[in-house]
Amino acid sequence: MMRVTRNGQLLQLTWMPRLFPVNCYIVEEEKDLTLIDAGMPFSLEGILRTAESLRKPLARIVLTHAHDDHVGAVDALKQRLPQVDLYISERDSALLRGDRTLRPGEPETPVRGGVPRNVTSVPDQLTSDGDEIGSLTAIATPGHTPGSMSFFDRRSGAVIAGDAMQTFRGVAVSGIRVPLFPFPAMATWNKETALESAVRIEKLNPSVLAVGHGNLLEQPGERLRAAIAKAQQHISQEKRRLNHVAKSGTR
Repeated sequence: MMRVTRNGQLLQLTWMPRLFPVNCYIVEEEKDLTLIDAGMPFSLEGILRTAESLRKPLARIVLTHAHDDHVGAVDALKQRLPQVDLYISERDSALLRGDRTLRPGEPETPVRGGVPRNVTSVPDQLTSDGDEIGSLTAIATPGHTPGSMSFFDRRSGAVIAGDAMQTFRGVAVSGIRVPLFPFPAMATWNKETALESAVRIEKLNPSVLAVGHGNLLEQPGERLRAAIAKAQQHISQEKRRLNHVAKSGTR
């Protein structure tokens, strides 16, 4: 079963909303549609039905990052709609090919989560920070994966942030565990980088925060700042603990 929630020109498509919500988004442009993320393989028909109901062509698929629950219907969509352009960051295009290798200068924490093994679609466009895609501006927000991107709708102020944040069972920065739904945190590459990206999202002063797992959050500023403060505290405590362990080991 799929749930559709509309907020202006943004439509949130949600599967399994009470148990393990998986979201993707359709952004309605004047003449066509942008799909942000592609859910799971079973998301295909719901995406196509929703796009058809809007009576505009689906022109592009934009991926926030390359994890299985965000790219699941990509190949099937490209087969059904070969004219649709596929966008992903240059960095996460490697993950889309199944390559978890870290690059020079990146924090040496392992890439986690369900990195695709069998995606055959090749990106048509590689996105970079500041790129404009229809009404959206691409914002580099690494941390959950090395190449995670968010997208800022210049018309409404909505931010579609993928897994840079979660709102299900609690608002949290990627990497910070929410006890009743820890899975985004478990799939996060680097907490410190994710925190920096959350700060960047908060500075955009979004009117709506739209994430991969959880409901839309309107006027999220206060809850965003609280989640950032909690992440800062968690990371500081973790660093102090590691420093204490390291000092104890040298005695």
